[in-house]
Amino acid sequence: MSDVAGANEPTGTSPAERSEGAAGRRVRVVLVDDHRMFRTGVQAEIGQTAETGVEVVGEAADVDQAVAVITATRPEVVLLDVHLPGGGGVEVLRRCAALMADAERPVRFLALSVSDAAEDVIGVIRGGARGYVTKTITGSDLVDSIFRVQEGDAVFSPRLAGFVLDAFASTDAPPVDEDLDRLTQREREVLRLIARGYAYKEIAKQLFISVKTVESHVSAVLRKLQLSNRHELTRWATARRLV
Repeated sequence: MSDVAGANEPTGTSPAERSEGAAGRRVRVVLVDDHRMFRTGVQAEIGQTAETGVEVVGEAADVDQAVAVITATRPEVVLLDVHLPGGGGVEVLRRCAALMADAERPVRFLALSVSDAAEDVIGVIRGGARGYVTKTITGSDLVDSIFRVQEGDAVFSPRLAGFVLDAFASTDAPPVDEDLDRLTQREREVLRLIARGYAYKEIAKQLFISVKTVESHVSAVLRKLQLSNRHELTRWATARRLV
């Protein structure tokens, strides 16, 4: 993880000070991400409870697992990927609405995603998430973000906060794009990366999938949108400001 932090992050904190501070605070966390290797990496980065104060009490790889684990463990904070099998992060939020609304023991959600697309950010915030950070965030800043969300703050990676401000400053609902709605969450993710000029191998590496799977997603996108090649796809995505 490289250095990208949420707004108003504390600075100048030494490892010794972090360790001492963690001794007086604890937070129970569930990790929801469909990539096992990524969950393992996050666990290694933030899950040393004695040092960070973060206790990872559960993991899930899809929507149904997430709802079951969150309901069973009742964590203070859920780190939630946006693109998940079974309906995506928004579906997890919808099915956990009662837990978020619990006045005594609210479960709060912090989106942690590779995507920095405005529609993904706005979608999960409208769904009830307390913040959204990208997977380029450092481990120490992620720990700070988790505790801030536990305390009720809203946390965003710097450039993403503007998406939310713009969306909620407008009283007009965003128009429905029927063409885009035909695509699955994963197909949208591949679409954006193709439109940004990534090669299939680069997309496969970034999304932890095979090149063949990338090719299958691209073929499905082209078929659903009735486009002929990646150049037309790029123009289509650019016209809708998805890039």
